[in-house]
Amino acid sequence: MLNLSSPSRSLLLGSALVVSGLCALSPVLAGGNTEPLTDILSTPGSAGLGFVTRIERSPYKDAGTRYDLLPLYLYEGERLFLHANRGGVKLLNGNEQRLDLFIEQRLEGFPTERVPASLAGMSPRDSAIDLGLAYRWRQPWGTLQAELVHDVSNIYKGNEFRIGYTYDWRSGPWMLRPSLTVGVRDAKLNNYYYGVQAGEATAGRPAYAPGAGIQTSLGLYGSYDLTERWRLLAGVSATLLDSKTKNSPIVQKGVLPAVYIGAAYDFGGHKHEWAEENSPTYFKLLYGKSTEDGCHLAKIITAQCLSTAKTNSTRITGIQVGKPFLNNVNGWPLDFIGYVGLTHHDERGLQANGAQLDLFMKAVYTGFPWSDRVKTRLGLGVGVSMAQRVPYIEATSQSASGKPASRMLNYLDPTIDVSLGDLIGYRPLKDTYIGFGVSHRSGIFGSSRLLGNVNGGSNYIYSYIETAL
Repeated sequence: MLNLSSPSRSLLLGSALVVSGLCALSPVLAGGNTEPLTDILSTPGSAGLGFVTRIERSPYKDAGTRYDLLPLYLYEGERLFLHANRGGVKLLNGNEQRLDLFIEQRLEGFPTERVPASLAGMSPRDSAIDLGLAYRWRQPWGTLQAELVHDVSNIYKGNEFRIGYTYDWRSGPWMLRPSLTVGVRDAKLNNYYYGVQAGEATAGRPAYAPGAGIQTSLGLYGSYDLTERWRLLAGVSATLLDSKTKNSPIVQKGVLPAVYIGAAYDFGGHKHEWAEENSPTYFKLLYGKSTEDGCHLAKIITAQCLSTAKTNSTRITGIQVGKPFLNNVNGWPLDFIGYVGLTHHDERGLQANGAQLDLFMKAVYTGFPWSDRVKTRLGLGVGVSMAQRVPYIEATSQSASGKPASRMLNYLDPTIDVSLGDLIGYRPLKDTYIGFGVSHRSGIFGSSRLLGNVNGGSNYIYSYIETAL
């Protein structure tokens, strides 16, 4: 078993479950690697949230420039990790050597919104889930890394071997990391994403199979510690496709540049609240119902729409377990609590029931004038949600609009509650709360390929009871 402090086990268990189902960010463009940008946490037990806006030139002819929002869901444990682009288990974690078993989603593929003329009439090329093994060797002169990945989703049915080099230069709050990655891609991988099948050939687009090849990516990534916890992120990269791939009738010639800019908040730090002996563990039970289409989150939290669906209504029941990460931030009555949630979807016979895993960080505010008499908490959780299958209300809504659905979406959890002990005057229940919340899944308005370019989601209004032990 893992040699971990007991207060952190619940969060690590949640990370492990996310790793088992998470479809995380792909390599930069076709062959690079985002690890130099997203590998930013170093202290075991640290968690982070943030975003990176990626601007890149598409490898496909006439597809132009792509703007993509990359949510950063970050966790660094003794044995488990989540780096937005991948999640996995550290089989070996020494000062010089590290061996990871990981999964990642390869987000290569055709554009989902505006399909260029060069790809018209072709079957879509979808994202794939890769299982990989990565070895890292750290030395004063830099870090060498070798990775072997294989498609376990049976999409392109091939393999890729990557070898890379990075060097960290640090000066005060600044960190710069040049990176070089070379990817050796087999014929199945290249033919799927950059080939033209015989049935897709036209007069201006002959059948073509590029076969195996080598892609090279050169990047410069950096971060700036704006405060102890806020970090600015930036990077540039350039990917060079091999000559056989560039000769494909659907691929544009030349170097493929990309630019990144973003920020992340590190919930780790010098003092880990969850490691304190008197640190509480929060247990929450919830039950909720789906809302009607049009009853979106903004209307719910402003009390413009508080009714649940009357037709094809579905239900959720769930449990959430949380541990404090930060208390009284900057002296304010504001705490941050990390949660792992498991939710059951009762689809009421409309489709098969399913489970949903949520991993999120929650800000909890308690500074109301009356909180000394009846403690009141206002919370907002932000994180990632992975469903066993797309919930019914999301699947039907997306199907009606002709948009794709995704099992992985962004997760928001706004809540308000009061102390049950304060309400009834029974002190032993002072740290037991009753309240209402919203379980919200969304694709961030279709702006993120990481979330399947989903423009939509679901809302469940729920009631709950939560206690601290």
